[in-house]
Amino acid sequence: MTSETHPAPADGSAPVGFHDHDHAHCVETALANAEARCKEEGLRLTPVRRKVLEMLVQEHRALGAYAILDRLREEGFGSQPPVAYRALDFLVQNGFVHKIERLNAFVACAHPGADHSPAFMICRKCDAVAEAHSAPAKGILRDAARAAGFEIERTVVEAEGICPDCTEKA
Repeated sequence: MTSETHPAPADGSAPVGFHDHDHAHCVETALANAEARCKEEGLRLTPVRRKVLEMLVQEHRALGAYAILDRLREEGFGSQPPVAYRALDFLVQNGFVHKIERLNAFVACAHPGADHSPAFMICRKCDAVAEAHSAPAKGILRDAARAAGFEIERTVVEAEGICPDCTEKA
């Protein structure tokens, strides 16, 4: 679960996921934005895709495909793994969701539609995930890639630690 007690800095620089916010508004806005973007781009946000996105936005933590499948089954959407994987593939491909490689799980994108290189902070105790901006194509990694003649196409930045809620509980 996410912290609801740690306010974000006024400058908006905080990672999305470990700060106080109106969670109901967060979910409502994310789904409305996804529906509008799908309509604008001619994409199909099927009921299963919408439900998976809703689950991930509600959680602010990484969920594995089988946890998602279990929840879909409870909601009456079917129980075969392709149901979850097809929805996740669509959501990842279109930037609504990110895959957290470290956990082999998925989290809703905090900045859908924006061209960005996210960095994830993952709480090792509660699996809460916060998304921040990173710029790995600038700086040391970019310089190393250039020196090797390598062209960076995609990066995944993940940091593991303890979120503010779990730190307070300790």
